[in-house]
Amino acid sequence: MKTVIMAGGRGTRISSVASDIPKPMIKIEGVPVLEREIICLRDQGFDDLIITVSHLGNIIMDYFGDGSKLGVDIQYFEEKVPLGNAGALFHLKDQLTEDFLLLNADAVFDIDFNRFVAYHKEKGGLVTLFTHPNSHPYDSGLIIADKDSAVEQWLTKEDIRPKWYKNRVNAGLHVISPKVLEQEIDTPKIDLDRQLLKPLAGTGRMFCYDSPEYVKDMGTPDRYEAVCKDFVDGVVSAKNLQKKQKAIFLDRDGTINKYVGFLRNITEFSLIDGATEAIGKMNRSGYLAVVVTNQPVIARGEVSYAELEEIHNKMETLLGLQGVYLDGIYYCPHHPHKGYEGEVPELKFDCECRKPKPGMLLKASEDFNIDLSASWMVGDSINDVLAGKAAGCRTALIGTEDYGQDVTGDALNTIIKRILEES
Repeated sequence: MKTVIMAGGRGTRISSVASDIPKPMIKIEGVPVLEREIICLRDQGFDDLIITVSHLGNIIMDYFGDGSKLGVDIQYFEEKVPLGNAGALFHLKDQLTEDFLLLNADAVFDIDFNRFVAYHKEKGGLVTLFTHPNSHPYDSGLIIADKDSAVEQWLTKEDIRPKWYKNRVNAGLHVISPKVLEQEIDTPKIDLDRQLLKPLAGTGRMFCYDSPEYVKDMGTPDRYEAVCKDFVDGVVSAKNLQKKQKAIFLDRDGTINKYVGFLRNITEFSLIDGATEAIGKMNRSGYLAVVVTNQPVIARGEVSYAELEEIHNKMETLLGLQGVYLDGIYYCPHHPHKGYEGEVPELKFDCECRKPKPGMLLKASEDFNIDLSASWMVGDSINDVLAGKAAGCRTALIGTEDYGQDVTGDALNTIIKRILEES
């Protein structure tokens, strides 16, 4: 599979770090960002590369040459006039005859590309976007998808977004079918997002691949410093899903948000003091932050799937505004007891996902390659402790009861601090 790397940007926002070299040539621990990208691709079998260059492109071409020193084959497309960030693709149509990877050259990442490509083939769409939660969704392009991960809306920075939204951000990594390049576009410059990809939203032919793996834009000096620290700390490589992950599974009600009994109305949702700080510590630690919550209100007919999604969107929005995020949310909609007015009969059975059973934790482990023995379950009830133990996790309880948990504390922030001290 060919990989096209777009390396033509000027990097004006980060010019204070390096103004005399292309942005992808800025170094992290002595190695250019673009070189780290190429090594990541090469080590997974993606060694057929096309790099598009423009501004100071000679520096990139002189440094990498034909790629043989790195064990890859590199061709170049040099823009003599500005073509936008997708115009070069139409000049490369004859070479892009099969599905190809399209990447930004100025991102710091370490992901399992074979897993990404396999997902694209499974979905059978024209485009698959690599999407993830990040620490600044409020100023990022957002992707809204249906339950099958088909993209319904593509919200650019200038678009009006909903009040509450899922922290699902386009990371700038794509698998694209050459059929996308068959359309006729008569503008001299072509914008990838706005002219090629965004129009596919709602067609059922573009999907998102949600992953907690490390992908970060280093477009500003502050973000550059952050990714440098992450690299030194080993966070970048550790997040690749080829490697076993560790997670802290979190109950929702009474753990992240204030307990109000069965939460049926979005207006009743509010974060517990200190929850944001605790999740931020998890984000920085290398642990995945994964919510696993029983939601019998679905089976009881008291809350619809759409209403529950909106509640979770509120949770993600509020967390995102504080610069923190959840890597995944799993919920059980079932309830074994019958006799409720408005109940949903097909959801009234004894399932394998409702805590104290470990089904949600096991599903997350499968999705994210989680080592459950290196992970924790944190909640405020006996069911949380029992579910964690059944999954093979260590457990922590918010409260004073003794259910055989490993750690006890008065709040999520207290517990996370103790867990990280023990790690």
